Amino acid sequence: MKLLILLALLWVVWLLMPRRWGRFWQLPLVGLAGAAILLTFTKVDLGLWGLTAFVPPDSGEPAEAIVVLGRGEAFRDSRVAAVKTLWQSDRAPRIFASGMSDAQSMIQALEADGIPSESLFGEECSQSTEENAVFTHAILRPQGIRSVILVTDPPHLLRSFLLFRSFRFHVIPHASPMPIFSSPQIQDRLELREYLGLLKYAVTGQFFPRSTASLRQPSPDVVQKLQNWQCLRMAN
Repeated sequence: MKLLILLALLWVVWLLMPRRWGRFWQLPLVGLAGAAILLTFTKVDLGLWGLTAFVPPDSGEPAEAIVVLGRGEAFRDSRVAAVKTLWQSDRAPRIFASGMSDAQSMIQALEADGIPSESLFGEECSQSTEENAVFTHAILRPQGIRSVILVTDPPHLLRSFLLFRSFRFHVIPHASPMPIFSSPQIQDRLELREYLGLLKYAVTGQFFPRSTASLRQPSPDVVQKLQNWQCLRMAN
């Protein structure tokens, strides 16, 4: 089933692709389809492989901030543990949590683990991965933060990496462990959601670098929401 899903998505990408790109992308797409078939017969988790194979490894270099994305309660503890390890390794001086339902909880958990409150902040506006990037950029750019270690789970990392890079961040991806699901079907649905998200953002051009004007000044809607919703969160 995963093989059929991946091949179907590649076919949709091919159909939607401008014809002038066809020759450039033909070989990579054929190669990816062949690799998918091969990995199926070697019993590799095809869905997860397709989402992680193209993510650069964590280089180990320091950054100006660690950005951790929310994904729901099931993912929260592993993210907090990964961020704590990065902090203890002196990878970055500040930690920024992003996500409407998770930011404050992760900040509180990190503070309880001994991270100084002055190093913890975040936003509770974002309700999607695109908004994670939009609001994180709107808050971090005025502070001069350009390089980030981006923490999320492996299936989510490729889409998040491409979006944050489109905002001209220097992004160092860092995967936090996946929770143990009660059934393989739950992970299958999660992976399918990521493939559909990648397809949607690719077709709408959201992975391309953002305009200089939008990077210099966030849209009025973003600024207004940050103010009206009081999204900025600090440690207690």
